[in-house]
Amino acid sequence: MTTIEGSVALVTGGSRGIGRALVTALYERGAKKVYATARDPRTVTHPDAVPLALEVSDPVSVAAAAEQAQDVTLLINNAGASVNASFLDAPVEDVRREFETNFFGPLLVTRAFVPVIERNGGGHILNVHSVLSWLGVAGSYSASKAALWSQTNSLRLDLRPRGIEVTGLHVGYVDTDMTAKIDAPKVTPESVAAQALDGIEADAFEVLADDLTRQVKAGLAADLSTLYPQLAA
Repeated sequence: MTTIEGSVALVTGGSRGIGRALVTALYERGAKKVYATARDPRTVTHPDAVPLALEVSDPVSVAAAAEQAQDVTLLINNAGASVNASFLDAPVEDVRREFETNFFGPLLVTRAFVPVIERNGGGHILNVHSVLSWLGVAGSYSASKAALWSQTNSLRLDLRPRGIEVTGLHVGYVDTDMTAKIDAPKVTPESVAAQALDGIEADAFEVLADDLTRQVKAGLAADLSTLYPQLAA
């Protein structure tokens, strides 16, 4: 079982939203040190966090962060982008940009920190997905999160023999800046963070953080018209 108390964690995108809530929750559960990354580390506001500059899609930036954080035992890949590019109308570069952040970003960070976590005796990785990993309704965002879900499932198999457990966190609407213009029921970042850390400590394969996510996951075995009612019209 993974123990957060006494761990050294790194949270990508740790300056706002779910990432900021995760940093706070980690310290509340007794983490010894938490690196909070951001493109601009001056935006990290938690008084105890260790700010760390990181652009997840830049291999040089990722390597530099891994060099500075050699004591990490718990990695949380939270940083993401929401471009929502249309596959038919948007520039293909926009689709690629979404994948660079949401798929290749976590991959680069994971590859950089797996040797670190191994040297420190093993640990845990949490990847932040979305309910849209299972719903193709947001163009490039849905596709990038679906690809990240698949990446997480593969990494779980690859890393368990190396002493590293992997958890996937799926969320629907969370009350953050990203969803400010969406009128729908939302869960708080604090609730998501608490459930995520519960999942880490239980070595859960997946955490489904709200009713919408649990409903959609349960519907994956049904006919496609259940998830996409417009197909039944």
